[in-house]
Amino acid sequence: MATYKRRGYKPANKKDKAQLEEEQSTTAEVFNTLDESASKTEEWVAKNQKYILTTIGIVVIGIIGYLTYDQFIQKPKEIEASNELFFAQQYFDKALNESDNDSLYNLALNGAEGKYGLVDIIDKYKGTKAANLATYSAGMAYLNMNDYESAINYLEDFSSDDAILGALAKGAIGDAFIQLEQPEDALPYYEQAVSHSTNDFTTPRYLLKAGITALDLGQNEKALKHFNRIKEEFSNSEEGRTIDIFIGKAETLK
Repeated sequence: MATYKRRGYKPANKKDKAQLEEEQSTTAEVFNTLDESASKTEEWVAKNQKYILTTIGIVVIGIIGYLTYDQFIQKPKEIEASNELFFAQQYFDKALNESDNDSLYNLALNGAEGKYGLVDIIDKYKGTKAANLATYSAGMAYLNMNDYESAINYLEDFSSDDAILGALAKGAIGDAFIQLEQPEDALPYYEQAVSHSTNDFTTPRYLLKAGITALDLGQNEKALKHFNRIKEEFSNSEEGRTIDIFIGKAETLK
């Protein structure tokens, strides 16, 4: 266990001075790594959204669109909502691929050409699958527009048993709290994202974010637990390739 020095501590000799300088250097390196990891949050979120919209989101909309004739008669609201969502989702998809995308996110949220946006769909088609998916997309749109409080409000209203989509929503709330400089609120959501499901896509990523956030909060034992799980279960993941560095830093700060 590392020994922490009180403020005003002065090394008694050259050996102690060298040891102190080494500990200070290691601590500075840890927090530099934290800063670098935090700066990549929005880039990774955007990449995840594109993945979801081209896989799970399309699958969900496709399932709704291919309902049988009897279901169409019984559930016209669901069909109508899915048609409206398809229009709004096109703006959202396009925004993910544009650098200057705030106007596109606004169109996705508020609608255009007489069509509903995500916010209207959520309000007018409550209880439908389309409205639930619109809630997720609205939250992600606000996150990318740096409106973190709105992102949290929408994403907290979203619910999904899907292994990937549910985890991403929880993790995105954690990202929003990080941007609001509230790591103590972000950590539980990263851990909820981890516990939502176990998969090679979201689990190692949110284990790493949870570990980094725990380090930031001085919860070094918890951080080490998250890092070790990546090493043990997800060593072949992108996070697993550098996890030994994080484990070493967490052990240094124990």
